[in-house]
Amino acid sequence: MTDIAEIARERDERLQLIRNSAASLVPRDGGLTRVRQQRFAKQAVDRDTWSQVCSMGWPGLCLAEELGGSGLGMAEYVALLEELGQGLLPEPLIEAGLVAPLLPAKEREALLSGELLVLPAGIMFESKEALPSLSDGRLTGTVRHVVLGGAADAWLVACDSGLAMVHRSAEGVDVIEEPTQDGGHLAHLRFRGSPARQIDAPPAALDKAALGCAAYLVGLMDAALERTREYLNVRRQFGRPIGGFQALQHRMVDLKIQVELARAMVSEAARAVDAHESPMEYERLVSTAKVKAAEAAMLVTRQAIQLHGGIGYTDEADIGLFLRRAMVLLNAHGSVSFHKRRYFRLLESEGAL
Repeated sequence: MTDIAEIARERDERLQLIRNSAASLVPRDGGLTRVRQQRFAKQAVDRDTWSQVCSMGWPGLCLAEELGGSGLGMAEYVALLEELGQGLLPEPLIEAGLVAPLLPAKEREALLSGELLVLPAGIMFESKEALPSLSDGRLTGTVRHVVLGGAADAWLVACDSGLAMVHRSAEGVDVIEEPTQDGGHLAHLRFRGSPARQIDAPPAALDKAALGCAAYLVGLMDAALERTREYLNVRRQFGRPIGGFQALQHRMVDLKIQVELARAMVSEAARAVDAHESPMEYERLVSTAKVKAAEAAMLVTRQAIQLHGGIGYTDEADIGLFLRRAMVLLNAHGSVSFHKRRYFRLLESEGAL
């Protein structure tokens, strides 16, 4: 019993250290000055900030130690992402973490050190578009909706023969950036016989990326709700803070329940991954967590804006930034409809339906 208590204590300390490591980029006072400065910036990813992210080992947090990572589990990863979600971290940490285990040693080391920003292009759960074709070391085709793709030094592209690496400086590469609600962008990449290198790699850990996104959304809506609580305790009407009105208190409690339900689902999915449960089991739990976090984040952030009143709808009000980010992440790393379909498909295969 003592050993179990000691293991639990060490785990809690480790998780707290992970959360504390986010303090340099997520101010404890909740300030979003840096996030506002980065919105729609010409340089979509601030390289100085990205160097900080890499120096703390975040892109390789779950990567095996023999591959240059920290070798930690999903519990630590979701704890970090939840903390970063509270501060609306705009950097492509989840995307970099997705490609890190897929890269050859040289490129992986450069990614983890912050020297080379490699982002995934077309590596996703589902795609309705034809994959680019790789022939004789040349890539031809189009990939759409690449998160912050215009900021990358290179892309790891899903193609008809697996994966291919293409550098930004390669000939025949066209990049069109489409702004997103949160101030970032999605890039549309067109390859016209661009020089590319085929990469032999294990299957992408898409479920870890989806769970990381769910954890980020939990942190996002938790911070939005806390800001709303503070506002309700300051805004006065009829001679007293409106936070004392019972109707608003009931709404806040309902929203808090949604946050905690999503947090519990993310934690349970992370536990299943770390416990090496069957793929069918943790895939079902990941889909459950992603759907719940995405839908709850939309509910909480919309309600938070309403509870702020008219000022909540202005661009100057920080509360609006949380809804904008939630809208962008709603269908990231597997759409809500995909995860719902997968959940029911897995239940059917288990004989539960």
